Amino acid sequence: MRATLMYAAGDVRVETLPDPTIQKPTDAIVRVVRACVCGSDLHPFHDLPAQEQGMQMGHEFLGIVEGAGSDVAGVKVGDLVVASFSYQDNTCEFCRAGVQTACVHVGFFSAAQAELIRVPLADGTLVKLPVGTDSELLPSLLTLADVYGTGYHAAKRANVTAGDTVAVIGDGAVGLLAVLSAKQLGAERIILMGRHKARTDLGLEFGATDVVAERGEEGITTVRDLTDGGALKVLEAVGHRPAYDQAVGIVRAGGVISRVGVPQYDEAPVGFASLFGRNITLNGGPAPVRAYIDELMPGILNGTVNPGKVFDRSVSLDEVPAAYQAMDDREALKVLIAL
Repeated sequence: MRATLMYAAGDVRVETLPDPTIQKPTDAIVRVVRACVCGSDLHPFHDLPAQEQGMQMGHEFLGIVEGAGSDVAGVKVGDLVVASFSYQDNTCEFCRAGVQTACVHVGFFSAAQAELIRVPLADGTLVKLPVGTDSELLPSLLTLADVYGTGYHAAKRANVTAGDTVAVIGDGAVGLLAVLSAKQLGAERIILMGRHKARTDLGLEFGATDVVAERGEEGITTVRDLTDGGALKVLEAVGHRPAYDQAVGIVRAGGVISRVGVPQYDEAPVGFASLFGRNITLNGGPAPVRAYIDELMPGILNGTVNPGKVFDRSVSLDEVPAAYQAMDDREALKVLIAL
């Protein structure tokens, strides 16, 4: 099969690898129909040390089941399915509590930008899609693998409810879908902090009421002025320390900071002056998107929402290296891979 590998920062190649095989009775083999490049894929694109053997890439995909182990009962050969970016049994105590990314058997996909992929724990990971491979809904359904569920997780962990004022930090795909999710949950005012007009325009379409392009202290001051002191719910969808500092600066006393951007730092202020003294709640984490797929899919199927609009470019598998560069150069928001 053809697959995407990263050999070092900035060095992405598409090469031929052996086809994956079923290793356990709970495995399935899926022929990938759609995949994509994630903003989090850019982290190793920036800093991966050089290695002799490339690291397979990709954690978002949907495709057709091509083989299934003897214990797989939830899907069958020929089904079109979407997978959460983590694999899990979906039966343990953590899965039952809706925290599938803490499953006792959890693992995370890292080989989805390829023609084929092995799916461990297929029954707990794959969800059958009620459409064909020619459906125009495939891009939106692909967002259920990660970015839509992650944006929704940010809003849910912040307990966004009707009438809320919400600030979203980051105009990447997750931030934009956090805007969409906050709107779905009833937020009345949604302030999107981003400075790329094509992206923030989409954020306005998704439900943002205000756009703040300023960063740092200037951005903090602008949001605090807009909200008469700060937003009660802040969704941080970037993962870099300046975004965290911005969140601390704009959150209202008694409010919540919900982080879903993968943190690229280990230390940040949580003491009296930053969070404790103002009774700020800090939460979030890797989104258990499997918990949200069944909830979010109907809106896609009936046309209520179109999260697939975050894809602004489509490429073939052989064009994936250029897709990484385009996203890193901010020439593309999120790139769809059509196989």
